Amino acid sequence: MAEGGSLETPNIREQFLSLCQAYTQELPQRIASIEKIWQHVLEETDGQEALVHLHHLIHKLAGSGATFGFTSLGDIAHALESFIGSIIDQGKPLTVEQHQQIDTLIIALGEVAIDCSPTTAAFPVQPQASPRLPQSELSERLIFLVEDDFDQAQAMMLQVNYFGYTVRVFSQLAGLREAVATTPPAAILMDIMFFEGGLAGIEAIAAIQQERRQHFPAAKPIPVLFMSVRDDLVARIQSVRARGEAYFTKPIDVGQLIDKLDMLVSHHAPEPYRVLIVEDDSTLAAYYALSLQQAGILSVVVTDSMQVMSPLIEFKPDLILMDVYMTGCNGLELAAVIRQQEAYISIPITFLSAETNLDKQMDAMSMGGDDFLTKPIHPQHLIAAVRTRVQRSRVLRSFMVRDSLTGLFNHTKIKEQLSIEVMRSDRDGTGFSFAMLDIDNFKRVNDVYGHLAGDRVIKSLSRLLKQRLRKTDFIGRYGGEEFAVILPGTDSLTALQVLEEIRVGFSQVRQQFGGTEFFVTFSCGIAAFPQFRDTARLNDAADRALYRAKHEGRNKILLAED
Repeated sequence: MAEGGSLETPNIREQFLSLCQAYTQELPQRIASIEKIWQHVLEETDGQEALVHLHHLIHKLAGSGATFGFTSLGDIAHALESFIGSIIDQGKPLTVEQHQQIDTLIIALGEVAIDCSPTTAAFPVQPQASPRLPQSELSERLIFLVEDDFDQAQAMMLQVNYFGYTVRVFSQLAGLREAVATTPPAAILMDIMFFEGGLAGIEAIAAIQQERRQHFPAAKPIPVLFMSVRDDLVARIQSVRARGEAYFTKPIDVGQLIDKLDMLVSHHAPEPYRVLIVEDDSTLAAYYALSLQQAGILSVVVTDSMQVMSPLIEFKPDLILMDVYMTGCNGLELAAVIRQQEAYISIPITFLSAETNLDKQMDAMSMGGDDFLTKPIHPQHLIAAVRTRVQRSRVLRSFMVRDSLTGLFNHTKIKEQLSIEVMRSDRDGTGFSFAMLDIDNFKRVNDVYGHLAGDRVIKSLSRLLKQRLRKTDFIGRYGGEEFAVILPGTDSLTALQVLEEIRVGFSQVRQQFGGTEFFVTFSCGIAAFPQFRDTARLNDAADRALYRAKHEGRNKILLAED
């Protein structure tokens, strides 16, 4: 078994250079074929078929050029492919201008191809150099709030802080540009009206973004959310022209503001896709791993099919990429074995083989496969196939284990996770805490403000829990307005301290609906392992502690008693 992330080994690099050398030797013939087909297009009365053939050749060149790191070749081929594709879609004869444009691009292809050699190829796992951003670009939770009304600024800062953001307030435009250049924030909350003018905030943002583009062309614009008492079309259009991500009219619904901030500001890098490669040809398996690594996909390679179960359990792949014909145990048998185990029924299995017989491919699919890719496969095709399957699989699994309103684990999954944590802690001799939370007087919220307002309250608490708790903690919506939290490696007193901070913060979050403001609280009960040694006792103890908290006046957290 080998990690796909460790790709800077000599044999892989040599393999890539060998493939690259063969590719560059073929380039003159590829360009000659393109030029020949282009002449057929020009000479034939109806050159549509030849044009389609030309488009196909250039399409292959566009993908392969990029694969081997010849960026200029890939870019020109891609531009030419797109241009010819649009002509084919129109179904009309070529114009003189189109002739000239294609001629120019094909000549450019030939000129760039001359300079392509293994020494100029870019090893796929090496990132492209880009202008360096200030070290403070890593300030993922820093928000600049630009608001000249002191009271409004302080109130908004307090509200946004509750949800895990650090807010720096600017009461005037002076100094903002320098602050952005020194410490780029994750986002800017910008009022548009200042002493300098009714649209001064928008004008300041436009200047800041332009300056940023000049200094850091590769950097993305800083997300900006505009806010104002103005609700006229002129102001809104100007905010769009300044590339504002949103426009909020005062008084601002903090829940909607946080929703937008969460959407724009990624606190954690998305979890990379994980692929288990089962292939007894170690060199070929390494090449697949290298191709996936280029796309940021993690992989583990298994070259002995009889050793697949351990990495399957430990690596927890999103997809299995498996050869059909292997020694010891072929892919069809292995897929059948994997599918017999309930935990792995939903993992997509994609077969790889040089087999082109359709009946045999269908037999492979009937043994538990989800897709069949024929060797040799282009790296871009492989990456696209893997991404498509994994994306769909993650969505389906999310539907199975996630609550649709909050995105938290659903009742079934959080109970399952509680059982897993009991077994793990019992085996390792460690402890953990289990908490049950319930929103106070939730029926009154629904009765007075409506169920839509109730949903917003539920979402605001779920958001606060996700942002304040660790990534290793498990949070679930137990049902209705009730939540459950598992805190591994945490004793009950520490859990009490953590959740108490969240309780205080949530009680001060300003809930808004239909122009009305109101506040909501929650009560909580905590039980700990090994004081309560099984899932039933933990659940019952936390529930009883929650009931006592409700009975003693609500808006409090109590520890379970023996």
